[in-house]
Amino acid sequence: MSPFWLSIGVAVIALIIVITIGLCVCFWMNRWRGNVIALLDAIITLPLVLPPVVVGFALLMVFSPGYAFGGWLEKHNLGVVFSSAGAVIASAVISFPLFYQTVRSALQSVDHNIEDVARTLGASELRIFFTISIPLAWKGILTGSILAFCRAMGEFGATILIAGNIPGLTRTMPLAIYSYVEAGQYMDAFELVIYICVLTLALLSSIHLLTKGSMFRNIERS
Repeated sequence: MSPFWLSIGVAVIALIIVITIGLCVCFWMNRWRGNVIALLDAIITLPLVLPPVVVGFALLMVFSPGYAFGGWLEKHNLGVVFSSAGAVIASAVISFPLFYQTVRSALQSVDHNIEDVARTLGASELRIFFTISIPLAWKGILTGSILAFCRAMGEFGATILIAGNIPGLTRTMPLAIYSYVEAGQYMDAFELVIYICVLTLALLSSIHLLTKGSMFRNIERS
């Protein structure tokens, strides 16, 4: 069960990072007006459409001790390559676009007249965002969080490149399934497949139960 609990731990930490950074990015992107907004949006969404191994290779180049930033981290005992931190970073980067696109769509669907009324009353943009926009877009934030968690839990390609496949340290469920199949241990692999499928199905079903399916309809319309 080590890969199961490791996957849960990695996904939870990655989700905290994704939510924190994602809300900040959504706040800035929804209020900033400029000609390069489409380019920035495409760059943020890029990990969602690129093969995960490409993202993993890019992360390896950034955090490898042989390069400037990675060498600086290694010098300060903050190594990322072949560590659990690498698994968290890979999962966060891969799952971030799912959260970002879902939450941004939800925030754009909020009635802007309510926000305008708050502005006329002197409320700051930050206060409007946290007291009006986020509460009204809670379904989108919940949906984005669950989708990002499921994606982080199932990450394979980027993780194996930057974090490796080290038992008890970076071997998450997808990596363990790969290792079991490679070793011919199909029943062990099947057991983990059942765990990850049941957990993911339960999380996705909870979106419909909590939002009554309305968030999926909003996504389809947008």
